[in-house]
Amino acid sequence: MRRRRVYGKNSNKEMHQQKFTCNHLQQELQMCYGSDAPFYYYSIPERERQKRFELNADLCIMDGEHYFIRGCIEIPVLNSNETFMWDVWVSLSKVNFDRTMELWETEGREGEEPYFGWLSTSIPGYPETLNLKTNVHTRAVGVRPLIELEPTNHPLAVEQREGITVERVKEIKEMMIQHD
Repeated sequence: MRRRRVYGKNSNKEMHQQKFTCNHLQQELQMCYGSDAPFYYYSIPERERQKRFELNADLCIMDGEHYFIRGCIEIPVLNSNETFMWDVWVSLSKVNFDRTMELWETEGREGEEPYFGWLSTSIPGYPETLNLKTNVHTRAVGVRPLIELEPTNHPLAVEQREGITVERVKEIKEMMIQHD
């Protein structure tokens, strides 16, 4: 995997075997949490990771046959102009991953049809989120894809469709602090 333009910063917060970071702050309320790698990266012993994974801030290949892209689950914050985000990883088929790589620096790529993917981040505070069905919407060059969850009754999917309150954002912040 060639090194591509990367977005965001890394942090060292461990949580449920995943590292969660936030690059967006609004007043003292974090509006984004995310993982630095797909869930499966953290399930592999550290000494094996370097030989089994190609990983940068936006893309990951596991064992030369599993492909992941980093994107954003955006959740509107009710009665505000703010958006809360989970920065997550989604698996893609090889065909869709190759297409993503082909269009990585291409202007107008946001016109691409969405790709199917499986959510590959276990988000704390929800029933299991691994393997929720998603659509990956490519956006303009330099912007991570929008991850749209299948419209199910899973609490995360409901929040994405219906939005959350500022109080819910505060609850998430407290939950994340407790898991630090």
